Amino acid sequence: MAERVFVDTNVVIYACDRGAGDRRVRAREVLAPLLRERRAVISTQVLQEFFAAITRKLHVPAEQARRYVEKWMRIDVVVVRPEIVLGAIDLHRLHTVSFWDALVIKSAAVAGCGRVLSEDLNHRQVIDGVTIENPFR
Repeated sequence: MAERVFVDTNVVIYACDRGAGDRRVRAREVLAPLLRERRAVISTQVLQEFFAAITRKLHVPAEQARRYVEKWMRIDVVVVRPEIVLGAIDLHRLHTVSFWDALVIKSAAVAGCGRVLSEDLNHRQVIDGVTIENPFR
């Protein structure tokens, strides 16, 4: 079975942001095979952050942003449950990453992902068995 890859909020935002230039191109390059092969994974946290960011920063109307969220819900979505929150708290304490980044990592680990695509974490760092990869380096 091909490796599942967790996609952090910033990658999803860049893929939709027409003003993101090279980052948009790169996000779409990285996402295309993952989506085509059904290997991309996100979480309810990513969906929430995505909606908040595109409505606030990109000024996308809420109705349109909702449609974007509905499209992203078609891929595998990890529902952030209480035990994932507790695991993220432990990762936050052990690895001195932000709680929100720890929640992304813990969600990826629970989903069986080998990698997280994110620009918010240290490239090539391994936490909880998940390797961080910054696709914009």
